[in-house]
Amino acid sequence: MKGLSYAAALPAVFGAGMALAEVPRVAVDIAPVHGLVARVMQGVGEPDLVVPPGASPHGYAMRPSEALALDRADAVFWIGEALTPWLEGPLETLAGRARVTELLEVDGTLELEFRSGTTFDHDGHEDHAVEGEHGDDHDHMAHDEHGDARHEDHAGHAHEGIDPHAWLAPENAELWLSIIAAELAALDPENAEIYMANAKAGQAEIKETVGRLDAVLEPLRASSFIVFHDAYQYFEHSFGLTSSGAISLGDASDPSPARIAEIRDAVASHGVACVFSEPQFNPGLVDTVLDGTGAKTVVIDPMGSHIPPGPEFYTDLLSELGSAMASCH
Repeated sequence: MKGLSYAAALPAVFGAGMALAEVPRVAVDIAPVHGLVARVMQGVGEPDLVVPPGASPHGYAMRPSEALALDRADAVFWIGEALTPWLEGPLETLAGRARVTELLEVDGTLELEFRSGTTFDHDGHEDHAVEGEHGDDHDHMAHDEHGDARHEDHAGHAHEGIDPHAWLAPENAELWLSIIAAELAALDPENAEIYMANAKAGQAEIKETVGRLDAVLEPLRASSFIVFHDAYQYFEHSFGLTSSGAISLGDASDPSPARIAEIRDAVASHGVACVFSEPQFNPGLVDTVLDGTGAKTVVIDPMGSHIPPGPEFYTDLLSELGSAMASCH
């Protein structure tokens, strides 16, 4: 597949293009990771994005241009198989020569187990943080017949153990900037100082954004809200917020009628002030949940689908998400 299928698509560009040959070709899975890598590469180059804005990372069919980005990559940064299980095969067949960094596997990364059920228990049982632990350290979770860690929701759907939406924890993004810079510096020593300086500047920008959002989100900390898609617990964890439940599971699977009914009951009986919807999913489900209640709705997006790509993407994503959530108070 790698050679024959895509070799013909490789551009035969030499001459002027040789000046760019020394800069590593980098591919990334999703827009938030693209933003972090673009910040590190600022002034040197720009990464290629595999999953385009607006597409769900949980299931996507690559176009030839995206497969080509993997084929020619010197380095790949991705969240991991927990978010994009379909990408594991193409990484092996197309990006076999690249340095591949699975960000969820980086030591020190904050990991939270998937929340199960329709509404979340806030007595300390729903968010099980596993910081920097991998492999055998996850053996406390239930396993299926293949040895894979799993959780089950009320409808019986399998739910993998670690919630992959870890880019929404700013502390993870800060850590990953250092890892991205180190990987690129190893590939491109000539620009190592630029990568490292960019990473430090990016970390300072994230800290400044977090400090500003802490004040913006303060009123929301006393409110109860429901999210469409359980993708925000890292953001909640980092900013001290409390979600009461989710219409859809963290893997974005369609909710059952029973789950929707349970969420409706929770909104009505627990004084839920806001239901956060998402642009990628069916707004009719949110309307069904809100019908007959006094709750408001605001659109939020963990992927930042409408944010222009580039070095400022990640801090723009945090700002947009925080401001949208605060507006629902």
